[in-house]
Amino acid sequence: MSPMSGVREVEAARVDGPPPELVWYTAYGSNMHLDRLNSYIAGGAPPGSPHRYPGCRDRRAPARSLPVELPGRLYFATESAVWTGGRGFYDPAPPGRTRARAHLVSARQFSDIAAQEMYRDPGADLDLTTVLRTGRDELGPGRYETLICPGALEGVPVLTFTAPWAMGDVDWAAPSAPYVRLLATGLLECGPWDRRSVAAYLARCPGAAGHWTEARITALLTPPDGAAAGRTR
Repeated sequence: MSPMSGVREVEAARVDGPPPELVWYTAYGSNMHLDRLNSYIAGGAPPGSPHRYPGCRDRRAPARSLPVELPGRLYFATESAVWTGGRGFYDPAPPGRTRARAHLVSARQFSDIAAQEMYRDPGADLDLTTVLRTGRDELGPGRYETLICPGALEGVPVLTFTAPWAMGDVDWAAPSAPYVRLLATGLLECGPWDRRSVAAYLARCPGAAGHWTEARITALLTPPDGAAAGRTR
């Protein structure tokens, strides 16, 4: 367990044997939101995006969703056509911890979610052999075409996707206010982190650091009347 109650730490392990039926799809960006993830699973346009996703072959909601910490760093780079600022990427190599949300889904659902993030048509099962054996598999040069398996949780493999480059190999880019708010509210939706903790975490991430302060991020989460914010979807 992490020192923060309720946060699970991924076990450093490799998963051998036959292809798994279930995996923990672990989102560190916008898909921490269950409503947004549902657009990838059931199909449709997520809030704030004009793009409609076809959805998964298996349209069931995740069996469970848990807050987790992954080894490595979240950073922001390139430019999002939707959010007009830096996108979130994950690098498992640098020292640090990345806050995320692990969704228990079928391997088929993970294949279809990954395909949609890769701007491909869903419908084909990914071969997870290499990523489960080595922890990494580059399926293409695209921004989210590199599969990462940082370990396992309760004996089930943890899988996510990111860019093929390392954090230090690309120019960092400041994320936009709507994207920062989206990630912050996604982290708050997970449950164990409060606004101050979330704001401090995001303000330290490369790309955001020096552009976004803890105070500015906290202000994004505070409505004008001072009422509680951040746990709505």
